[in-house]
Amino acid sequence: MNPEPNQPRTANRQETGDLPAIEEHDLPPGRHQFHKERLMNRIHDDRLAAAARPARNPFLRKAILLPAATALAGALAVGVLAVLPGGATGGADDRATGPALTTSIGTVDAHGAPGFLDRISLAAAAADAPQSRAGQYVYIETRAANTHVRTVGDKSSLVSQPLHTRQTWRSPDGLKGWLIEPGNTGPEGITLEGRDEQGNVPKPHLGAPSHDYLAALPTDPDALLRKIYAETEGQGNGKDQQAFTTIGDLLVESWPSPKLTAALYKAAAKIPGVVLVDSATDAAGRKGVAVARLDEVGGQRTEWIFDPRTYAFLGERTVQVKGDAGDGGLIKPGTVVYTAAVMVRAFVDDVKVTP
Repeated sequence: MNPEPNQPRTANRQETGDLPAIEEHDLPPGRHQFHKERLMNRIHDDRLAAAARPARNPFLRKAILLPAATALAGALAVGVLAVLPGGATGGADDRATGPALTTSIGTVDAHGAPGFLDRISLAAAAADAPQSRAGQYVYIETRAANTHVRTVGDKSSLVSQPLHTRQTWRSPDGLKGWLIEPGNTGPEGITLEGRDEQGNVPKPHLGAPSHDYLAALPTDPDALLRKIYAETEGQGNGKDQQAFTTIGDLLVESWPSPKLTAALYKAAAKIPGVVLVDSATDAAGRKGVAVARLDEVGGQRTEWIFDPRTYAFLGERTVQVKGDAGDGGLIKPGTVVYTAAVMVRAFVDDVKVTP
């Protein structure tokens, strides 16, 4: 599979200034989104249930599974941030290719990340933020794919989910929303509205933030990093790796304010083990420079990809770079276990409305 680098509706993305203002709304107590991973894991398991004892895909992105509801139509909103295909040129072609996604592994600069993160944080803090109107939704469109081990009977093989477009709509308070993702939902998508498995109204947190929740996060990098460490304690493969993963999820799956984005970059610079990678290509085929961290437990490196000229955040990917992983060691170095490119972030007037 070759990710397609030339996609329409694009312009260089900027994420800076104050958090986009949401007018005339209140945040009722206790509202938040279900942690997104439950949906992806469940839907994937259901799709493969017809095959004899398929292995669950551990690399699907997080989402929300909630009761069904009727979608409405609406008008186009203001405040669109999109990303043009582009990025660095020259060097080895490290686009993910093949039935099971593989790539060349970029070279690490162990000391380059702090300076680069400082530059992109300054760029993030310098641009204007789009404004929204009361009642609008945050729309995020990404291009994504993943690779995982599938087991049927006694035979395991490495397979990839095709590159596809993922679309989410979320109300600022996180109470309402919609998801459309080929292979994981039907063509019309599913609602993101409802209660969790225990029947409770979800409460926002770092793993499943609402837009309003993001607005309340500290923009002092030290205070922000302390909060991330505190709220993710005991999760993942060590506190530093989990902190890096949490920040990456916020960059891809939500729309932090420009000031918060700058603070997230500065906080990431304080995490031990964060490095600079000379070349990485996102799911849309845009080549850039990556800020990355190696998970020593699994040998996988998570890379945040940036345009080297504009410092725009392009996307994220996770690459096996050390040792073998998965059942039977089928995930070899160079395997792309997850890749996502952020294409559009916008305010729209209703679910299923696109810019």
